[in-house]
Amino acid sequence: MGSVKIELRGDLARVMIDNPPVNALGQAVRQGLLQAAVDLAGRAGVKAVVLGCAGRSFVAGADIRELGKPPAEPFLPDVLAAIEAAPVPWVAAIHGTALGGGLEVAMACHGRVAGAQAKLGLPEVTLGIIPGSGGTVRLPRLVPMAEAIALVTLGKPIGAGQALAIGLIDRLTEADVIAAAEALALELVAQGAPHPTLARDLLAGAPIDWAAEEAALRKRSRGAAAPLEALAALRLAAEAPAPEAMAAERARFLRLAASPEAAALRHIFFAERAAGKGLRIDGAVPADLARVGVIGGGTMGAGIATALLLSGSAVHLIERDAAAATAARGRVADTISGSVKRGAISQQQGDAALARLSTGEDYAALADCPLVIEAVFEDMAVKRQVFERLDAVMPADAILATNTSYLDVNVLAAATRDPSRILGLHFFSPAHVMKLLEVVRGDATGSRALATGAALARRLGKVAVVAGVCDGFIGNRVMAAYRRDCEFMLEEGALPQQIDAAMEAFGFAMGIYAVQDMSGLDIAWAQRKARAATRPASERYARIADRLCEAGRLGRKTGKGWYDYAGGSARPDPDVERIILDESARAGRTRRAFSGDEIMARVLRIMQAEGRAILAEGIAESAADIDVVMVTGYGFPRHKGGPMFMAAAG
Repeated sequence: MGSVKIELRGDLARVMIDNPPVNALGQAVRQGLLQAAVDLAGRAGVKAVVLGCAGRSFVAGADIRELGKPPAEPFLPDVLAAIEAAPVPWVAAIHGTALGGGLEVAMACHGRVAGAQAKLGLPEVTLGIIPGSGGTVRLPRLVPMAEAIALVTLGKPIGAGQALAIGLIDRLTEADVIAAAEALALELVAQGAPHPTLARDLLAGAPIDWAAEEAALRKRSRGAAAPLEALAALRLAAEAPAPEAMAAERARFLRLAASPEAAALRHIFFAERAAGKGLRIDGAVPADLARVGVIGGGTMGAGIATALLLSGSAVHLIERDAAAATAARGRVADTISGSVKRGAISQQQGDAALARLSTGEDYAALADCPLVIEAVFEDMAVKRQVFERLDAVMPADAILATNTSYLDVNVLAAATRDPSRILGLHFFSPAHVMKLLEVVRGDATGSRALATGAALARRLGKVAVVAGVCDGFIGNRVMAAYRRDCEFMLEEGALPQQIDAAMEAFGFAMGIYAVQDMSGLDIAWAQRKARAATRPASERYARIADRLCEAGRLGRKTGKGWYDYAGGSARPDPDVERIILDESARAGRTRRAFSGDEIMARVLRIMQAEGRAILAEGIAESAADIDVVMVTGYGFPRHKGGPMFMAAAG
């Protein structure tokens, strides 16, 4: 049976799946499981079956390469029906992860045991589908409906401890999971005939206000269909007989699997895993990341230091003087404390991370750091000074990185004796949370520096995308292009709140003007002023944002930006509208009305045009990388797949 094997141990049978790397439920595995169920159902002397997996994980889900293609027999619902109908109990022995179809397999068994570090979940909505093999029908027969709603509509895995608390598993073990599953199997044998999950009643729990759940989910999903379809499937599981709910779930699954949303989500899933191709250099040995230097302890520097500390690295953080170093340590401590309060890490983990931090003002103390990341103010002269000082004290084999959003990495590299060890590492704020890392390859950046960027991304759990040197690299260059055109639309008749509303209706969490207010208008203003001397006189330029900055409206931090934040919430401001109208008149524009669809079509068109230019110049390695940057770093709705995917899909 190849990837599925039966081992007989007295009156117990073990069915072991061995389909590296994650035991995905491809056609061969499904066939092997079905054959095992049939064989063992007719085998005398077998009292119970333990279902386990070889390698580092239980079944981690379906074979995603099969999604979007015509299903191949045997279908997973039929396999699970055969397991559930077995004349002897089957017990799932879960280690690693049991996700999607893997958890559906476990729920079809008559008992479940998990290792203490196991993760369980139904993440199908993240791929634009819903569980399609009884997951929405079996789950609320094991856990309260409120828990089922959270698991299925959010798609986030839970730990084994929580799974035990809500009833998703029967036992949790710190010891051998197969042995613990065999012990549970013998207990089930003593209880008599197996009790199928589908034969159970729905678990009692608090009544569900389905209309309220739908309203909240509709707001949270921002146009994605799969979460709402998942909620509808759960509601039917609560209100209809199990066979009817099972059939409806399967129909939903098949319809969604063929949808444009699912295709977009599959695209970005594979694009993230393929990103950073230029970092895969055979034979290149990265720098040791056990100890890393960070220069600058402001918001970004403190975030980078936090990310490194939480990954297990020791960090030496340099500031301009002792007072600034103390303040930087406080920012890192506050950031780590916030992670503890959110439950992202334990207090013990937070204390251990902070204990790995040292601070100071002497660059010579960085000499034992194989990698140093500068994160000082976004000013070329300041950053050149930093690199000149680093070049004087750092060993020749140390890698030196700049966290810059826009500046020319080649100019910074020219301030050093060996430009091959210089690269850009463009983190996104907050650096300990955001998953994207743009690794900027300078003209002279060497293979060891690139390998270090790749190793750092892996250590921090980030998606790395390679960018060439240009103003803004990939993401900020695209954003600058559509931000510029949005200001042209302001001159032509739109208002900030209309553009933001159009982007939010499309699926962005925030519109461009709300984002600018949150991040601050002064950094982009400084960039515009720096380029003013070289800007062609014939180039169209909107002065609206400059006028706001000149008036001290720098965003939320000053209480006013594109919006007025008096009272804590964003409100359109008549003063902003007056500036817009004044600049519109000064530019000689005839104002007109814009629809939301027209605004968003124009934003997309500019994104895609800039993306094509970035590709043509060799700044990005692929169109898919541009999609990864925009989805992972800039809030482009994941269920749309990215601007370049949309352009290709027509």
